[in-house]
Amino acid sequence: MPFRDHSHLANVHATLGASNNAWTNYDLDTLETRYRAKLAAQHGTEMHEFAAQCIRHKQRLEETGQTLNTYVNDSIGYRMTPEVVLFHSMDAFGTADAITDRDEFLKISDLKTGIGETSFRQLETYAAFYCLEYKKNPAKLAGMEFRIYQNDEVKFMEGDPLVITQLMEHTKICSAHIARLRAEAE
Repeated sequence: MPFRDHSHLANVHATLGASNNAWTNYDLDTLETRYRAKLAAQHGTEMHEFAAQCIRHKQRLEETGQTLNTYVNDSIGYRMTPEVVLFHSMDAFGTADAITDRDEFLKISDLKTGIGETSFRQLETYAAFYCLEYKKNPAKLAGMEFRIYQNDEVKFMEGDPLVITQLMEHTKICSAHIARLRAEAE
């Protein structure tokens, strides 16, 4: 039988797909909740892309107190680099929304476009990946500052070198363990 050509759908995933079929058990309210969450995630991705372009081009936004504008303007003011991949291994890496290390003072900022609870653990993990990749001793840094931009607020936290060191060690142990498991599976 000659099947129809749907090559335009390569690498596209349907909302109601067969391989991700949990939706077959949803009522319409659950389906709507999941769909809205998917749209919110897509919106967040677009906002991050827009913010990164503004920061790269040093395009300040109007001072409105809104999350996005404050995040972009602060990132430009602190001469941060947007969307930096911090790599330890193929199993331990992540992309920091904005980061800078000026005079051994590490600053990491995170733009949150959702309304859910946030944690500084993500930023601490980025700091650990940064220190691992660039062979930095957290205790010898002049300081670390983490910022979360969300709901028109900026939350601050000073990085604790002991916590970052512990995360670095845990990252190394977990990465090595995953590598061993992968080798055994091959």
